[in-house]
Amino acid sequence: MSSRAERIEQTLDAGLQLLHLEVVDESGNHSVPQGAESHFKVVTVSPQFDDTTRIQRHRLINQLLQSEFDRGMHALAIHAYTEQEWQARFGEAPMSPPCAGGSGK
Repeated sequence: MSSRAERIEQTLDAGLQLLHLEVVDESGNHSVPQGAESHFKVVTVSPQFDDTTRIQRHRLINQLLQSEFDRGMHALAIHAYTEQEWQARFGEAPMSPPCAGGSGK
C-alpha cells in the first residue's frame, strides 16, 4: 500500500501539467499520533495556473485530492504558482507556521 504522500503525488501528477511538485508530510509538527499522515503541504508549479486566481488554484487542488480528505487527511497547505511566480520567488515556498495546539507528540 502506498503512503498518502505518494498518492498525493500521483493524483496531482495525473491531474495537472506539473513543472514542479513537492509534497511534505507535516504531521509530525502537529498534535497527532506518530504515522498519522494527516497534515500535508504541497508546492505546485503549473502552466494551468496562468490566468487563474489563488482561490481557483486551491479549489482545483482540493477537488483533485478530495478522496484523501475523505480518507482522513485533516489539513493541506497549498502553495500553487505559475512558472513566472515561482521564478520570482527563487524557487522557494513559504515555511508553514508552527502548530497552534499541543506539543506535536
